[in-house]
Amino acid sequence: MKKVLIGVGVLVVIIAGGLYFVFSSLDSIIKAAVEKYGSESTQTKVTLNEVKLSVTSGKGALRGFTLGNPKGFNTESAMKFGEVSVTVDPKTVTSDVVVIKEIRITSPQITYELGSGGSNFDAIQKNVEAYTGGGSKQPAKEEKKDDGKKGPKLVIENLYITGGKVGVSAAFLKGKTVGGTLPDIHLKDIGKEKKEEPGATPGEVIKKVMDSISSGASKAVSTLNIDGLTKSLKGAADGAMEKLKDGGSGVGDTMKKGVEGAGDALKGLFGK
Repeated sequence: MKKVLIGVGVLVVIIAGGLYFVFSSLDSIIKAAVEKYGSESTQTKVTLNEVKLSVTSGKGALRGFTLGNPKGFNTESAMKFGEVSVTVDPKTVTSDVVVIKEIRITSPQITYELGSGGSNFDAIQKNVEAYTGGGSKQPAKEEKKDDGKKGPKLVIENLYITGGKVGVSAAFLKGKTVGGTLPDIHLKDIGKEKKEEPGATPGEVIKKVMDSISSGASKAVSTLNIDGLTKSLKGAADGAMEKLKDGGSGVGDTMKKGVEGAGDALKGLFGK
């Protein structure tokens, strides 16, 4: 009997030690998961400086989040968050479905870079869709194998993104950034769509969030009349080429009108 009690005691110590390890390492586990799944799904470099989460209260913060840009884009990053506040249901931390009561992202900095084949967010969205199986390409087969088997699934009851700023960059702006405001975003009950099998994979969560941010950034950009500026410059170049084909007469006037139109658009963008 004594040996049995000793064995039970050892088992309790092992279990307690294991739980202590899980809880004490939770911050680093979350940090690693964000960087791993973020980088894999977006095909960019995702970094997170720090995670602080209290298991007893379920409240915490993620600090220094940066989402890099896909290949072919020149700006430093696509998104930066100074601090993200998180409230988790403590009872679900070690379960198969982790319930996050609230995520609040305040004053994110978004950089919307226009390229010849579309924006950086267009490229990121395509990468995420391919990763989650929503696109024509499916490069991340490991995510499909892990779906619901390895990493925990997530339910996010409320996700707020407020006070965001959008900076627009393009080659013709010559390093300048045009500023806009990101519409506030509120997503509810992510992962609750599947009633029979609740919870969303990290890839599915990233897709929902990225879709909303991309949509909001696109709305902000549309108010800046970037398309009008691009068309003015392109029209001037196309018109000049036609004049050259006809012998060069009027090239100067065509370019002047195009540049004047682009100048008016730039004045509108920069509020001058």
